[in-house]
Amino acid sequence: MEEQSDIHSFLYPNRLCTNELTSELLIFKGNLQEFAMRVNYICNLETIGKLSTEDSYEQINLLWEQLERSYLALGLNSSTED
Repeated sequence: MEEQSDIHSFLYPNRLCTNELTSELLIFKGNLQEFAMRVNYICNLETIGKLSTEDSYEQINLLWEQLERSYLALGLNSSTED
C-alpha cells in the first residue's frame, strides 16, 4: 500500500515548486519536455511494430543520457531542491 502512496505522491505532488526560475532551469524544462515527447513517439512506434523493443530501449537510453548530460552541463546537479 505504501508503494501506491509513493507513486501517487510522485505523480500528484501537493506542494508548489519553490525553485527560483533561472534561465538554466527553463532550458532544462524545455529539454525535459522534448525528452518526454520523443519517448512518447518511440513508445508509439514500438507499439505499432515499427520499432523493435531493443531499438526502442536503445533510443530511449540515448535520449536519457542526453538529458542527463544537459542537466549536468547546466549546473543543476549542484543546486538543492526542496
